[in-house]
Amino acid sequence: MRLSAVLFLVSTLVGGSVTIKTLVFPSATSTSYVEMVPLKPLNLQAFTLCMRVATELSGEREVILFAYRTQDFDELNVWRELDGRLSFYMSGDGVFFNVPQLGALQTHLCVTWNTASGAATLFLDGRKSLTKIYRKNQWVRPGGKVIIGQDPDNYVGDFDANQSLVGEIGDISMWDSVLSQSDIQDLFSGKRVARGNVFDWETAQLKIHGEVEVVDVEL
Repeated sequence: MRLSAVLFLVSTLVGGSVTIKTLVFPSATSTSYVEMVPLKPLNLQAFTLCMRVATELSGEREVILFAYRTQDFDELNVWRELDGRLSFYMSGDGVFFNVPQLGALQTHLCVTWNTASGAATLFLDGRKSLTKIYRKNQWVRPGGKVIIGQDPDNYVGDFDANQSLVGEIGDISMWDSVLSQSDIQDLFSGKRVARGNVFDWETAQLKIHGEVEVVDVEL
C-alpha cells in the first residue's frame, strides 16, 4: 500500500502519440486521495475544468470527481449524482445536467463557467450541453486545496468512503477562462491547445495518499 508519495507528471511522445499518466482508484475507501498542487491560487471569475474519467459505479451512489475546499466552504465540487446526472457546486446549491451517464468507457468531461453571465455548461466527449445560468457575479475564492478521489467535509479530511471515486481519472487540467468549443473538441481528440494555467496535467505535481495506482495511457 502506498501511504503517501509526491509525483511530478510528465507526458511523453511515443511514435507520434502522447502517453500520459492516469490515476486508478481500485476500491472505495475513506483514506485514498490525491492532492493536486495548482500553478497559481484559485481566485477565479471564470474557468474551464477538464478531465478523463471512467467508473462502473453507475446508479449505485454519488461519486465525487473533483473537490476544491477552503477552510469554510466547498468552493468548487464536481459530482456524479445518485441518479446519474452530472453537477457542480460553488459554495451552496449546485447546477445539474441530465447527460449520458458515465461508465466503464472513458469519458472526456469539461465544465465551463463565468461570473459575468453566469453561463454554465458541460462538454462530454466534445459535445456541448445546453447552457444554464448559475452563480452570476460570484467567484471561486483562493486559499484551499484540490482533492481528487474524496469529498472533504472539512479542510482536508472527514472523508466518506460511500462518496469516494472508484475507477480511473486523469488528464485533469484547468484554465482561468472559458475555452472555445473548438478548443475543447481538440482536447477531446488529443490535439494540443494552450496548456492549463491553473492546472496542467502534463507537468502537475500530485501528492498521493493511500491506495492509488498511477498507470500510463496513450491518447
